[in-house]
Amino acid sequence: MKSSDRMTAEGILFTDQYQLTMAQLYFRTGLRERQAEFEHFFRHYPDYGLHHAGYCISAGLEWLLDWMQQARFRPEDIEYLRCHTGGAGNRVFHDDFLKWLQTNGTFSGIAMRAIPEGRVVHPNVPLVVVQGPLAMAQILETPLLNQLNFQTLIATKANRIHQSGRGQLLLEFGARRAQDRGANAGTRAALIGGADFSSNAGISHVLGYPPKGTHAHSMVQAFMALGEGELGAFRAYADIYPDDCLLLVDTIDTLESGIPNAIKVFEDLRRKGHSPVGIRLDSGDLAYLSIQAARMLDEGGFPDTAIVLSNNLDELVIWQIITQIQEEAPRYGVDPDCLVRRLVYGVGTRLITSAGQPALDGVYKLVAIQNKNQLVPALKVSETPEKTLNPGHKLVWRVYDRRDKATADLLSLSDEDPRQAQRIVLRHPTEHTKYRVLLQDDILEIEPLLVDVLKGGDLVYDLPSIDDMRLRRQADVERLDPGVRRLMNPHTYHVSLTEGLWDLKQGLIRSARTEGCGSDTRVAQEANAEERT
Repeated sequence: MKSSDRMTAEGILFTDQYQLTMAQLYFRTGLRERQAEFEHFFRHYPDYGLHHAGYCISAGLEWLLDWMQQARFRPEDIEYLRCHTGGAGNRVFHDDFLKWLQTNGTFSGIAMRAIPEGRVVHPNVPLVVVQGPLAMAQILETPLLNQLNFQTLIATKANRIHQSGRGQLLLEFGARRAQDRGANAGTRAALIGGADFSSNAGISHVLGYPPKGTHAHSMVQAFMALGEGELGAFRAYADIYPDDCLLLVDTIDTLESGIPNAIKVFEDLRRKGHSPVGIRLDSGDLAYLSIQAARMLDEGGFPDTAIVLSNNLDELVIWQIITQIQEEAPRYGVDPDCLVRRLVYGVGTRLITSAGQPALDGVYKLVAIQNKNQLVPALKVSETPEKTLNPGHKLVWRVYDRRDKATADLLSLSDEDPRQAQRIVLRHPTEHTKYRVLLQDDILEIEPLLVDVLKGGDLVYDLPSIDDMRLRRQADVERLDPGVRRLMNPHTYHVSLTEGLWDLKQGLIRSARTEGCGSDTRVAQEANAEERT
């Protein structure tokens, strides 16, 4: 693809066609500058088949903001739109709209609030709130969802693997199996979510994390074919990388050849004053081989070398490996706890592709629109209750109980502050009979989650480093109830509405049904009574 074509494909036209046709409709009907508010949220945790997540990790915001700062309609983009025709051969986009896009087609009028990257997030809680002119806020939908949904999905998977591996070193190895350039976004998300390093060289350097890797089976194969053997391959690698020597030992026979030859090379390195890093196991029964490798390395005088495991790992496979080690290691004279602490996990395909759940069901919905001089709530009613929106301009709070554990995320109207209430009613978003009452004595802290990110298109937020995101993520995960963190069958974390928001929502639902608007309609009373041309 030519660079100019790439700029078109990845610039402001990186959106769905219907976003553009809707923007032209808003232009022609006089609604283009009408202030509107959209929310991005996801409806369900990732479900991997045998197990599902109990929380997610927010990611992708910085890259979205960077894209928004650069995106604008270039002359080439306008020409593409000018030449586009519909089924009858007529132009889809008209000159007056295209002229408006040339002048106004940027995100300079957008205000944004968001939950910062690295934070634990839950379904139906706004991760990002966008407010601005209706036409451009509409065009933003697709790129926003594309970037935030994917990175949140991968950060969540990385954190589950990190938790399953008990916080041991985690390397992301997925670039070769990723969906094209999504490998870079996936690597970034994995580093936020729980990976310590990545093998993906370019993006690792850009993000400030040295890339990590070992060597290929092909190196051993080449030396064998040339008559030098596996030992010759290992020695050549050790000669060039004496202080970073980590050997892949399963090309021929892990226990009979690979590890014994690695120990010989490690002895040579030690005599020269170098410390070997360890070995990597990439096939076979990884739990059993880890035990035998630990035993052999201990007997060879290398009890501190790492044992890197790879080959289709994910959170469940790692959990099974650790469980097997704990059961079997003692019979071979190996301390299971010491062995688990020396393990390193190289996770590729199942992390970078979020195996079992390839997409996050994040959506971008209109929740309010300007009518006269104020934002009025907009509602989408659905026959599926959970798809009925929580309308209006809102705030998001996290409630911590006396154990210092997060007990609920609470959505409120913008003029409500639960910190000032002596008694808080937490309403289930859809079930009339389900609610909880919390008194101030039950609560340790109520924390606002949304922060101002953009005002008038300008960045008003100090973007955190990935290290800061990791610290925030770690603190959030530690403040989750252990049942919510659980790998299998996690407890349900509560996302609730204040009574004020509940009453507003129910009133709008009744109004919509009374007016006969149907069961799947956005309601914004008198929203387009003005400015229609």
